[in-house]
Amino acid sequence: MGFSTAACNEFVEVLASKAPVPGGGGASALVGAIGTALGNMVGSLTVGKKKYADVEEEMWALKGKCDVLQKDLLTLVERDAEVFEPLSKAYGMPRETEEEKAEKARVMEIVLKDACSVPMEIMEKCCEAIELIREFAAKGSALAISDAGVAAAFCKAALKGASLNVYINTKSMKNREYAQELNAKADAMLEKYPKMADEIFDSVISRLK
Repeated sequence: MGFSTAACNEFVEVLASKAPVPGGGGASALVGAIGTALGNMVGSLTVGKKKYADVEEEMWALKGKCDVLQKDLLTLVERDAEVFEPLSKAYGMPRETEEEKAEKARVMEIVLKDACSVPMEIMEKCCEAIELIREFAAKGSALAISDAGVAAAFCKAALKGASLNVYINTKSMKNREYAQELNAKADAMLEKYPKMADEIFDSVISRLK
């Protein structure tokens, strides 16, 4: 099943089932793609309008970046499922003998690293999207300002959701130095970007009320 190309109802049904994928990582990537697309829509409703002629060039540039991010995040929906499957299998490896324990530990370190790489990339893409959405909210069509607020809320949720998929995997890593390095990167993104998303959302609220 191509999760990023499945019908919405199919994706939701599989997500609700006991199937190992998609899970929180894939769902976060999809929510991030939707949030990015909403920001992009603000740009689409801004370009070509005389009132916003002074920001036309900037809007097109922002939209181009969003086009790439949307595709990247949809790809990460699939990638998250791909990297989780080996991890799921590794958890089920036997560990009766010392040799089996050693082999399981070796494999786990490899698959945990891979399993962390995708949600970390989802986080990075969501941070990029939030920065773009800030520009759409500040300079885009006032008629679409609510969409910019929704975009910020979605990307914040996707960012925080993906972070949990980083932390649950780093917690199991034996290489604590590497785990702490990943945690520090995730911590830094969570320190900066949810606040930025909240500022965008609050700005939108203040303009609507």
